[in-house]
Amino acid sequence: MPDLLSIQGLRAGYGEAVVLPDMSLALADGQVLALLGRNGTGKTTLINSIVGITSRFGGSVALAGRDVTALRPDQRARAGIGWVPQERNIFRSLTVEENMTAVAQPGPWTVERVYEMFPRLKERRGNFGNQLSGGEQQMLAIGRALTLNPKVLLLDEPTEGLAPIIVEELLKAIGTITRSGGICSIIVEQNAQKILGLADRVVILERGMIVHDAASSALKADPSVLERHLGVAGTKKH
Repeated sequence: MPDLLSIQGLRAGYGEAVVLPDMSLALADGQVLALLGRNGTGKTTLINSIVGITSRFGGSVALAGRDVTALRPDQRARAGIGWVPQERNIFRSLTVEENMTAVAQPGPWTVERVYEMFPRLKERRGNFGNQLSGGEQQMLAIGRALTLNPKVLLLDEPTEGLAPIIVEELLKAIGTITRSGGICSIIVEQNAQKILGLADRVVILERGMIVHDAASSALKADPSVLERHLGVAGTKKH
């Protein structure tokens, strides 16, 4: 069975500027990857390149064995890329339910299943996007991505600015979602310690290149790696 996500020799950036000089990465079904690195190391650029909104100078992106390199971002979404950007990008003038039904594709992740995962959204199903708290908006952004029934779920700093109790709820949900099968996740996170308990695998970027790729358990056992690459001793990256 092919990897759910396969990136080979991807060279990408913005305009004429190359941010990722030669990126190769593969994720299997059920895998949660934590993407770490200091600010400006290419984490969001990698996410954006998988989505298809950067300039590509070479290389390829494949989903479950299907080459999607030539597809537009909307076509990639329909092919199986679920994206939760930092800005969340929910439809503020639509209700919670309309946000999800507007993009829904057939598959195991239905609106009702999202409500089971996030009961708070069910309570707010008739509220408009702009009437939700930050945590509820993030749940909706994840729920909307899930109703696309993606193969790959990309989350760019999903816990930023949220209360600890909401963060705990979101991370637990992300773990449940990924391990339910047929999907893999990449999570960009500022707080390394927060994500190590959830991720199976950790990739650290520097200057758009992978400088560390190992099991999360190995990183927990050797916190000096975090100190060396992120300047933190197992606490928060600044």
